Amino acid sequence: MITLLVNVAGIALICLIIWWFWFSRSHANTIKIVNLIEIRVKDGIYQPSNIEAKINHPITLRFIRDDASPCAETVVFHSLNISKQLPLHQPVDFSLNIKKAGVYEFTCQMGMYRGKLTVN
Repeated sequence: MITLLVNVAGIALICLIIWWFWFSRSHANTIKIVNLIEIRVKDGIYQPSNIEAKINHPITLRFIRDDASPCAETVVFHSLNISKQLPLHQPVDFSLNIKKAGVYEFTCQMGMYRGKLTVN
């Protein structure tokens, strides 16, 4: 009888593991499209560094610089011809309404910090 219970419990555990890793939908890494996205500039990277938006959908990117490195002082969208200074620990907003699909990269002035805005 105990062997039967152990086998049933083992099969149930295997089924739970299979469901968890292959069939459940994880919401931990999902970012819904919203009007305001906060981007932290710290530890040599933009967090998050990959952002998605829709064509003709207004979006605001709020950069907050936590990194005192001089490289992090400016964020540049080369293809949009936009750049802004990022004061330390103060939010700086970019209001965008992009009308053409594409990938718009943003970097620091030296190109070491890198991110991209994908518009579909």
